[in-house]
Amino acid sequence: MIRSVVVLAGLAVGFCAVSAQANPIAERQQAMKAVGAATREGAAIAKGEAPFEAAKAQAVFKAYADAAKKLPALFPDDSKTGGETTAAPKIWEDQGGFKAALAKFEADATAGAGVTDLAGFRTAFGAATKNCGACHEAYRVKK
Repeated sequence: MIRSVVVLAGLAVGFCAVSAQANPIAERQQAMKAVGAATREGAAIAKGEAPFEAAKAQAVFKAYADAAKKLPALFPDDSKTGGETTAAPKIWEDQGGFKAALAKFEADATAGAGVTDLAGFRTAFGAATKNCGACHEAYRVKK
């Protein structure tokens, strides 16, 4: 009995891993939700609504860098439609530009990870979020 439960649990974990890999739209939406949560946290810090703490600032930029690393692989040709995606066709038409935008976002996030004060955070956060806006303007369908 215990052996059967262990085998079934292993199969369930394996199925979940395969299911997650098989749904790039859901994966990129999760990555974008993490970016959105980090942006809300960062905006509160930048506006003075939340205190500057180096660890929180670093967490914002880590979330950005993690997403920037994951996202290029989450736009295969078979994920152009479905799953309530807001990905614009331009992503697939201009893969070079899209990947360059993500690389710039990652570079800005990496640069921001070392901030030690509020002024530095505001500068780095502004640069990173400017990339978000430019990418969304070019590569996202407005709903």
